[in-house]
Amino acid sequence: MLVVCGSPATGDTGHDNDGAGELRIVTLSPHLAELVYTVGAGDLLVGVSAYTDYPQAATRLPVVGDAFNLDLEQLALLEPDILLAWETGTPAHVLDVLRNRGYRVETVKTTSLDDVADALLRIGSLAGHSSAAAAAAADFREGLAQIAKAHADAEPITVFYQVSARPLYTVNGKHFVSELVNLCGGVNIFADLGGLAPAISVEAVLDRDPEVMLASTDAGESVFDEWDRWTDMAANRYGNRFMMPANDIARPTPRLLIAAKALCDALDEGRRNRRRVLSPCAPSRFPGRIRCAPAPVR
Repeated sequence: MLVVCGSPATGDTGHDNDGAGELRIVTLSPHLAELVYTVGAGDLLVGVSAYTDYPQAATRLPVVGDAFNLDLEQLALLEPDILLAWETGTPAHVLDVLRNRGYRVETVKTTSLDDVADALLRIGSLAGHSSAAAAAAADFREGLAQIAKAHADAEPITVFYQVSARPLYTVNGKHFVSELVNLCGGVNIFADLGGLAPAISVEAVLDRDPEVMLASTDAGESVFDEWDRWTDMAANRYGNRFMMPANDIARPTPRLLIAAKALCDALDEGRRNRRRVLSPCAPSRFPGRIRCAPAPVR
């Protein structure tokens, strides 16, 4: 439901500006504000959505609501030229309302790692900061390439990424978190499912028996507690349950490079733990899994 606070806007709410420096931008998702700053256009940002907390300068801007509840009176007072919306996060009916009221709404896709670089280029073009955007996109892609190269020969290890405990959600192979797992030499056990963040059952996790369990810190310290009862699950036997930094892994921005470092470190530790536990002889029943590991060199 779209909450309308105050009188509805009337007429054309945009500006006919010749110079990009005069643009007024409002972002409807926290990560989009970060991308605007990343391309050097932070001075054009006049309003943000709830939970926008990075960079610090963005926290001082007026808040126009969240993805579902917008303060249209506040939005009208800001007189934005462009509203940046999240393609898969801002509800379609909200976009329709905004466009019907005369706002120019640009949706930005940030599902995959490639999308992040493309989003930087697009926002840079819209804001008149194409050169800075191209540099930021190139840096991001180069960072990803370096991570992939460093883990090209890593032993495969199966991973379950837990978004939440109740209900139990994970990510599929098209999600940027799954792509980070792949970069680090991991194998997402639910890569084959439909939907970016599919709901799953406990039985499905146990059946696919992950060797590593990951979750972000905003899922809470007790996110893995329910798995304690299944002591024979590989991740439990190896002691491979790791928390990822929520601020870095939850938002599709260049800070995913920081998240990738933490994720790769976790999988490297997971491989070491696996080697310590496994005997050098048990065959695998899961494609791509290493169930046998060399005995430690003493």
